[in-house]
Amino acid sequence: MEPRQPAASKADELKVFLFLTVVLAPVLAVAVVGGYGFTIWMYQLLTGSLPTA
Repeated sequence: MEPRQPAASKADELKVFLFLTVVLAPVLAVAVVGGYGFTIWMYQLLTGSLPTA
């Protein structure tokens, strides 16, 4: 029989939720938008032209 892990308490769930919404989501959003902007900047730098949409 495997040892049982204790169930997460409401306080633990709240801490994880707040971490995900207050810290991780904004950091990921900034990283994605910044990475996209960097990609376009490098494309323009290397080709000397604007991408067509």
